[in-house]
Amino acid sequence: MSFSLDALRAFTVLAEELHYGRAAIRLHLSQPALTRQIQRLEDEIGGRLFERTTGMVRLSPAGETLLERARALVREGSAFEALAYQAARGEAGSLRVGFGIAAVGAILPTAVLAFRKACPNVLLELRDLGTTRQIEELIQGTLDVGFIRLPSPSAHIEAIPVLEEELLLVAAQPRLASAKIQLRDFRDDPFVLVSRSVSSTYYEHALRLCHTAGFSPQVVQEVNEWFTGLNLVRAGMGVSLAPASTQRMRVPGIRYRSLDDPRAYWRIGIAWRKDRWPLAERFVEIVRTLPHQGTT
Repeated sequence: MSFSLDALRAFTVLAEELHYGRAAIRLHLSQPALTRQIQRLEDEIGGRLFERTTGMVRLSPAGETLLERARALVREGSAFEALAYQAARGEAGSLRVGFGIAAVGAILPTAVLAFRKACPNVLLELRDLGTTRQIEELIQGTLDVGFIRLPSPSAHIEAIPVLEEELLLVAAQPRLASAKIQLRDFRDDPFVLVSRSVSSTYYEHALRLCHTAGFSPQVVQEVNEWFTGLNLVRAGMGVSLAPASTQRMRVPGIRYRSLDDPRAYWRIGIAWRKDRWPLAERFVEIVRTLPHQGTT
């Protein structure tokens, strides 16, 4: 035995109107079509849902027993129809989004606000992950979209650039008093860096810049997040190379200085699996339309 949602909806509307003509109008059906739906439903249950006499329609005892449950099923079915439609269009469900320090400062808040406005029924799961981990999880299918350093090393991942970031020299204010200071002037200073386990792409980038300047940095402290690292710089523990987006943290007592080196820059892109599903596609399209893409 199986009942269609249309048949249950016809039953509940007729039960409210107790008039085939008015019920048919509400259901956008012809009266004969409504009559056939009710008859098929009665055949399915093996009994009458309505008592019909000349000029009068009323619920049978079986109809009275089933009406409230039928109403609940119609509500649930209608909600499922709406959810299925939204899910197919990328407007409902859940979406797992990975991000790093550059994205969280420059683009993620705007992207989340725009996406929530467009798709209020989507549950967003935001995960703070380095580029390498994001790529691994995108390939595994445990992440839907991510903000990664470009280029992507995987043929299974597609990505488009959305902003540019720069590593800046960071030191306590007295150490950056001169406007002519260069990175090689800090070859004898201790360095504070975010650890390789948190972001291997950042860590390797910082080392490459130092090697290009002619020295290997003496890393005395590795941290798991930038707010801690900047405050250690402020406390005189050492200097650092930090993404320009960390300036938004407004840690007092430190200064930033550009290295004036094109190798200090890199691009951040939004990435997804090539077989992305509608919700990921919708998020990517929203990010692509944001006015600040392509800049820090």
